[in-house]
Amino acid sequence: MSTIIKITDIAAPELDVFARLTEAELRNRREPEKGLFIAESAKVIRVALEAGCVPRAFLMPARHLRGQGQEFMDRCPDTPVYTAEDGVLASLTGYALSRGMLCAMGRPRARTMEEICAGARRAAVLEDVTDATNIGAIFRSAAALGVDAVLLTERCCDPLNRRAARVSMGTVLQVPWAYMDGRTEKGLARLRELGFKTAALALDDRAVDIDDPALADIPRLALVLGTEGDGLAARTVAACDWTVRIPMKNGVDSLNVAAAGAVAFWQLRARD
Repeated sequence: MSTIIKITDIAAPELDVFARLTEAELRNRREPEKGLFIAESAKVIRVALEAGCVPRAFLMPARHLRGQGQEFMDRCPDTPVYTAEDGVLASLTGYALSRGMLCAMGRPRARTMEEICAGARRAAVLEDVTDATNIGAIFRSAAALGVDAVLLTERCCDPLNRRAARVSMGTVLQVPWAYMDGRTEKGLARLRELGFKTAALALDDRAVDIDDPALADIPRLALVLGTEGDGLAARTVAACDWTVRIPMKNGVDSLNVAAAGAVAFWQLRARD
């Protein structure tokens, strides 16, 4: 049976993981095996448990102890549960737990590009996408629209960032992902060695429309998306096999990176 601990001191060090450790401190690059992430909402916690992530502690309002929290206490009887009334938890975390609860979890094992691309037909490459909401939305679209793997540059927001994982509805734990080693061009060259063609989504006079039939027929295709605002670096576009654009109307020049990703994932999905 879970140990239920009523919070009497929000400064207690065992609560640091929920309130005072930064995302970088949670990730713990120096000792990755000790890294943590925060799963927010019953949905994300459930997906994380199904993915094999190990829970370390729960934080939930007292009203959930006999509500949606019961499922997790039954499932994870050795995991401590910290609880208090909503106002106390808001003071601790700095925000209302509108999604019900948090769970501190061990990070899953990091994977390599080669590992996640084995057998993949469609991949997404994200260059310096730093906004957590965009990362989460891209992963959710990737999961829904048949992208088999997501590759990220080192400057991208961590997919296991609390907000990114929540926005993704837990799909950051379902779609295989990995960081690329070095500059984007090096990763694109490695993708080519693995049998992929690469398509940069960019505003370029030489770009082909996204509905060009030749694109849909490519057996293994990686779609390359750039940072918010500036888009892809010119050297990245030059390193790709194709440059692709989504035709626009009404004077709109581009879509948000997450929206563009969803359009591209659907239009260029692998055909059975």
